[in-house]
Amino acid sequence: MYSHIQRYMVVLISCFFPSVVFAEEEVEAVTVVPVEDVQWGYLNPLRGDKSPGAAELWGDRKKSIPTGMLVRFKPGFSSPPHIHNITYRGVVIEGMVHNDDPNAEKMWMPTGSFWTQPAGEKHITAASGESNLIFLEIDSGPYLVKPPNAQFDNGERPINIHVSNLVWISGNSLESVKGNGIEIATLWGSTKSGEAGGELVKLPANFNGKIDVDAGEFRAVVIKGSLTYTSADQQVRTLLPGSYIGSTGKREHSFFTSQESWLYIRTDDAYLIAPH
Repeated sequence: MYSHIQRYMVVLISCFFPSVVFAEEEVEAVTVVPVEDVQWGYLNPLRGDKSPGAAELWGDRKKSIPTGMLVRFKPGFSSPPHIHNITYRGVVIEGMVHNDDPNAEKMWMPTGSFWTQPAGEKHITAASGESNLIFLEIDSGPYLVKPPNAQFDNGERPINIHVSNLVWISGNSLESVKGNGIEIATLWGSTKSGEAGGELVKLPANFNGKIDVDAGEFRAVVIKGSLTYTSADQQVRTLLPGSYIGSTGKREHSFFTSQESWLYIRTDDAYLIAPH
């Protein structure tokens, strides 16, 4: 990974010698963001402090690019009925969240629960708990909130999966896992090489391991527990729920879990979880 001086030299050389190509491995392509370092704003700035808080982990929700963000609700939050112009996916990190038709009975989803909200469908979002935090991602923005009278049917149907209904597969039966005690629940998309998809990965306590990945896009968000993450320059960081790891190209992510920990992993190629 380049230092600030090295990155300056790359820019300088590129300006005067545009034919010089730097290998992908030489470009800073690993991002590690502890949750305490994220920058918070408002999900819907027009509502001010009545809006949930929002912090982008990658991308830009105002642009036509994939984006992943944290959303934080105040205790007792309940939105008015509304729609979104695009489909989003959500995973509960802390607290209890309800997301459904305005007339639906409340189904409170705790940590690890997963849902999708189709574009154009009228719904409400509510939170119950002293601390409420979710991960939300979109495949393309901008992410907009519109009134319910703008609703439309895009052909998709919502999915609400309470954590108790997740289907976990033992890592012993998966090509992407070596080692005991690891389980994976596929949430969306494809697990084939070259195709995007999202999974929850359950890691056992006291697991000293690594994730080997060679992908155009690899993103991991801590959902539960914590990781002690060691970067290539041997910097050690504690990653609590809401923290983010991202990379491109061929990388090795090394970590230790002192307790059972869950990751949401989004990738467009194969990865391998194995003990050191």
